[in-house]
Amino acid sequence: MMNYDIIIIGAGLGGLTAGAKLARAGKKVLLLEHHDRPGGCATTFKRKGFTMEVGLHEMDGLHSGDMKSRIFRDLGVFDEVEFLKVPEFYRFVNGRKDVVISHDPEEVANDLISLFPDEEEGIKAYFHQLMNIRKIIKESGDKPEKSLGDFMDGIIKNEDLKLILLGNLGYFHDDPYELSLNYYSMAQSSYYQGGGNFIKGGSQMLSNYLAEAITSAGGEVRLNHLVTRILVEDDMAVGVSVRDKRNTAEYEARADRVIANASVPSVAKNMLPEPYASILGKQFHKLEPGASLLTVYFGFKTSLKEIGNKYYSTFVYDQSVNSQKDIEQNNRTDYSKRSFTFVDYSQIESDLAPNGKSVGAVCCMDYTDQWENLSEDDYKNRKKYAAEAFISRLEKLIPGFRDAIEYYELGTALTVRRYTLNPNGAVYGFAQTPERVRIDVKSPLDNLHFASAWTKTGGGFSGAIFSGYLCAIDIIRKSR
Repeated sequence: MMNYDIIIIGAGLGGLTAGAKLARAGKKVLLLEHHDRPGGCATTFKRKGFTMEVGLHEMDGLHSGDMKSRIFRDLGVFDEVEFLKVPEFYRFVNGRKDVVISHDPEEVANDLISLFPDEEEGIKAYFHQLMNIRKIIKESGDKPEKSLGDFMDGIIKNEDLKLILLGNLGYFHDDPYELSLNYYSMAQSSYYQGGGNFIKGGSQMLSNYLAEAITSAGGEVRLNHLVTRILVEDDMAVGVSVRDKRNTAEYEARADRVIANASVPSVAKNMLPEPYASILGKQFHKLEPGASLLTVYFGFKTSLKEIGNKYYSTFVYDQSVNSQKDIEQNNRTDYSKRSFTFVDYSQIESDLAPNGKSVGAVCCMDYTDQWENLSEDDYKNRKKYAAEAFISRLEKLIPGFRDAIEYYELGTALTVRRYTLNPNGAVYGFAQTPERVRIDVKSPLDNLHFASAWTKTGGGFSGAIFSGYLCAIDIIRKSR
């Protein structure tokens, strides 16, 4: 039986970042991942010559003050992984308004003031909140936090203006009245400060680099290996029990410390023995997993630029969404009316498709309870219906869209759950409510650590990367 300094459960960006930092610091690292590739949501897959991007539409930040920039410089990411600037933040369309939002906050504010002159004060208040969020949080002390929805209602009257500003709400949550204002402000401001970035060749390039950083520093990355239990002796995590999915063989690996890059609820429910499982579970019993996503992956015969599409990200809200209050209900409605995002990777040199062809994706909020308990045929038919609904809507927005399709494939919330093992297929960890922001889930064991979207840093690529790096720094400091 092998012994390690660190065993990491899961090769999502949190586990990969922690592993790369610790391996480069001289720690003997073993990373175990149940999937056949590293990355979690930061992965790609191949279909008929197309590279389909699983999770990344645009990564925020990477400006000089962004923590990711410091992390990537430290780990050598910028030397091997190429980041492409995304042309605009997003285009918003709802049948009443058609507005393009840039990554320049001053430009956006001026454009919106010209469109909504009666809302100048509210528009300025919105961007003041975003661009001064660190100072605002510092000065707020222990004051109760507002939800994003309540904040928007307090500064702006025009409902379409609110919807435009919240066009990319699905990057964070499915309901503005449940989303932490501070969490949203920190994340959204990073897009306005540093623009959007896509990884050339897809997010798998970043995940592969971090995995190679672990192995090149003497660590091990084992794919198709599922951790079934965390071994505990004398109130300490001493290792894990692992099943090799290729031959069903079970074995144990031991380490001085264990990092869980799995969801915190899964650690409590499936991996920890009692009483530690209950101790952990009591800390998050008031928290709910966030929403999942449905994605339709498209391979096109031609570049969509050639048939007239001009925008990288288009957020389409149905006309029935008249106010913020309609957003949450719309996210569960029929696919012919459900709000969605369309990303056209042909707008940049993404390297995802053969020459002359292109790749795109539709994405909308999704929930496992809308797919469970269906027969195999009903599941396939529902997927086909959803894809057709989005194709029909995009044909109206981008004439020629349907004829340009060479291949498509749809993944549901159940697909996300199968590959990530996250409860409810949640992609952003716990729902980032004002209550969530106040709760920092602590490990019940001194040498068991968490590094994932389920920690206080939250979901998305940035949250997972921050969590992994901070976890590694904490372990290195304790080792000293």
